[in-house]
Amino acid sequence: MTTRLRLLARLDTAWTAFTDSYAGLPEATLLQPGVAGAWSVRDIIAHVTTWEEEAVKHLPEILAGRRPPRYSVTYGGIDAFNALMTARKMDLPLAEVFRQQAAVHRRVVALIERTPEKELASGTRFRNRLRLDTYGHYARHSAAIRLWRRHAHL
Repeated sequence: MTTRLRLLARLDTAWTAFTDSYAGLPEATLLQPGVAGAWSVRDIIAHVTTWEEEAVKHLPEILAGRRPPRYSVTYGGIDAFNALMTARKMDLPLAEVFRQQAAVHRRVVALIERTPEKELASGTRFRNRLRLDTYGHYARHSAAIRLWRRHAHL
């Protein structure tokens, strides 16, 4: 199996675990705050989509040999960036959050499919950024949602 196929399988496994973590919840529950701090499941989905958008935006820069801007310089840190993006997406209807999620995730998969195989290897700048913005990130939020569901008996 090629590095690309293994990476796509890893991405898909983590993605499925993420989407399964909230599968079957009614809309009212998806909008309920308190899943992770003040965030609802809907907010977490929007947040994960934001980071996939960052991957799609910055991974081509990495492939071109450039360094993406530092969040500490541009936004005052990752937490400030997350707060800004959360505020920007706060009023999006759930249907739009799901639409954006699906569209952006397709773009991530397409980017991996067209990236040179050597860039997909473990340890490359491309792979490290991809892990941070996608499959490594999904796992943290999947775990938070599952923990919340257990405590809320959902």
